Amino acid sequence: MEYDGILLGMGNPLLDISAVVDQEFLDKYDIKLNNAILAEEKHVPMYDEMASKYTVEYIAGGATQNSIRVAQWMLQIPGATSYMGSIGKDKFGEEMKKHAKEAGVNVHYYEDESPTGTCGVCVVGGERSLVANLSAANCYKSDHLKKPENWALVEKAKYIYIAGFFLTVSPESIMLVAEHAAAKNKIFSMNLSAPFICEFFKDVQDKVVPYMDYVFGNETEARTFSKVHGWETENVEEIALKISQLPKASGTHKRITVITQGADPVVVAEDGKVKLFPVILLPKEKLVDTNGAGDAFVGGFLSQLVLEKPIEDCVKAGCYAANVIIQRPGCTYPEKPDF
Repeated sequence: MEYDGILLGMGNPLLDISAVVDQEFLDKYDIKLNNAILAEEKHVPMYDEMASKYTVEYIAGGATQNSIRVAQWMLQIPGATSYMGSIGKDKFGEEMKKHAKEAGVNVHYYEDESPTGTCGVCVVGGERSLVANLSAANCYKSDHLKKPENWALVEKAKYIYIAGFFLTVSPESIMLVAEHAAAKNKIFSMNLSAPFICEFFKDVQDKVVPYMDYVFGNETEARTFSKVHGWETENVEEIALKISQLPKASGTHKRITVITQGADPVVVAEDGKVKLFPVILLPKEKLVDTNGAGDAFVGGFLSQLVLEKPIEDCVKAGCYAANVIIQRPGCTYPEKPDF
């Protein structure tokens, strides 16, 4: 089988500005742990304050990009993955290119005049809160996607993954790729990504759901999805099942829903049934931060999916990758996987 460019991701490439902060800092900027939001006016001074008050690390991030980098790392097959998104023509943008190259991901960035997007990662007790300032990432347009050299990546890919965060940027690009995947019987997958996506971008999300062959998310996002769809259930297994049974644009693939629940078992819903897979538990003292854990899970999962492995193996690989990433700052990993 030909693995060249088999997996494609599209999303918001962001440079993570990560620091261990304190509760007072979270309260000051009105941010909650285990949440992800877009920066508002009140968050603007936050980034400088982080850099001056705490020890800050700069780590290449962006949810989809993290997942693709982890998948590439797990696969160890040169040229297996590619990625598109928008960065700025600045030192953060150069940093991003350097990281992507080192990770072995074939990136086709659109380069915008605005600064490269950043994401404040505020860590307290190993848990993280994300505040994204999209900036250049917000400037991605389907014109870039339609250029022959970029659309070639879509043509080549057999599996496509896009985090829900990209719904706020270019739903048009997502629909183009989703429709292509349906027409060509490819596997199209997305992530619920954050409560605010399910809540405030419900209409665009609902438009793409029929095209999703795999839906990823965590328990909080699943419950928010349930609430906004009036399902009146908090039961994650039930919600996963309901999501898997929503109408599909193409009958080629059934939909499979995969919901992570932190240290609790991973919920997989397919064919009207739910399976639970326990995760590898990590002693609290080994936890560095949960930043990138969900992204890493998806990356590990996709790495086995493209190899056409059974779902148990995909989940196992996802759990392995997440376990590695939570023992390190941000979405970083050792040179070789031990999977």
